[in-house]
Parts: sequence; structure tokens; C-alpha cells
Amino acid sequence: MTNNAFTYKAMAWLIATVMMFSGDVGMASSLRLADPSELAGTWQVHLGQPPQNTCALKLEPDQTLGGDVQCLAAWLGQLPVGWFTEPDGISLTNKDGTRIIHLGRQQDGRYQSNKQSDPIIVLQRD
Repeated sequence: MTNNAFTYKAMAWLIATVMMFSGDVGMASSLRLADPSELAGTWQVHLGQPPQNTCALKLEPDQTLGGDVQCLAAWLGQLPVGWFTEPDGISLTNKDGTRIIHLGRQQDGRYQSNKQSDPIIVLQRD
């Protein structure tokens, strides 16, 4: 009887471990990292909902920023010069490569800041 109890307990732990690891793999595969070339191009950035103070921003293929970055800098408090993709959105960086703000993907062609401490900034494909 003790032998069976050990076997059942070991089997339960094994199943739980397999489920835990398969869940991590499934979750990671559901968030695809976009290629920078897919996001490069002209975008509109606006502050708040409903849109206020719209700026034109260009995500360059070399992951630098072009367009009206000074407009965006006024909202962020520092000059964004670069960007990179993340599985759940886009991050804008300063000259040191440090993230200034993360914009979470809302839908195709639309990203929005999602931290309470950040201003509500929306990046939308032109």
C-alpha cells in the first residue's frame, strides 16, 4: 500500500511539473516579437483620449526615430532617439539606450502607454 501511495504522489508531481513547463512554452509562443521592418514607417502620436496635440513620428528601419521627436520629448520629459520591439509592444529609448516609455500593443497599428505613471500616449499607424 505504501508503494502505491509513493507512485501516485510521484506521478502527481510529474504531471504538475509537465503542465507548468508546457504552460510557459505556450504563453511565450503566443507573443511574437515583431521584426523592426514590419513597424518601420510613418506614425501619428497623440496625447490622451480623445486625441490632443498630434505629432508625426517616423520609426526608421535602423531603429532610430525621425519626424517630430521634439513634440514627443515635451510629453516625455526627455528626447527619444531610438526604439525597439518587444513581444507585447514597442519601447522608446533615450540616447543611452535606456527605455523612456513602453507602448503596449492594443491592436494592429495601435500602441498605447499602459503605466499609470506615464502620460497617455497613443502611437497609431499613419
